[in-house]
Amino acid sequence: MPNQPVLVYDGDCAFCTTSVQFAERRLRPRCASVPWQFADLEALGVTRQRAEHEVLWVTPAGAVHGGAQAVAKVLLSAGRGWAVLGALLTLPLVRLLAHGSYRLVANNRERMPGGTPACALPPGPRPRGERPSDPVRRTA
Repeated sequence: MPNQPVLVYDGDCAFCTTSVQFAERRLRPRCASVPWQFADLEALGVTRQRAEHEVLWVTPAGAVHGGAQAVAKVLLSAGRGWAVLGALLTLPLVRLLAHGSYRLVANNRERMPGGTPACALPPGPRPRGERPSDPVRRTA
């Protein structure tokens, strides 16, 4: 496992890549950022299907946070005023709204500024048996 959190995103998606580059430049989160296409997903304890579905924040202990909660972790790790916004995203009602907003953007990311047809989520079933926005512990 890495010794710092890892932000896993879709490197084929221009919208995702631009968003991560913005966060790295402006927010400076304390994490490593890696496209899922180049990540050792097995070592991180995540499936390709989940990595295709949403941005992921993987802690050094192996907890996986996805979607809006991964964004919250990025904001929390950035400190300063960003941490306040990240903390708000973890509150129950705001968390629910953030999850819905994240899914709306993620499901339409090819239509977002900078998005391309390559940004579209692959067709097929979405991850089941886990709530993507909740942390998941990796079992050894």
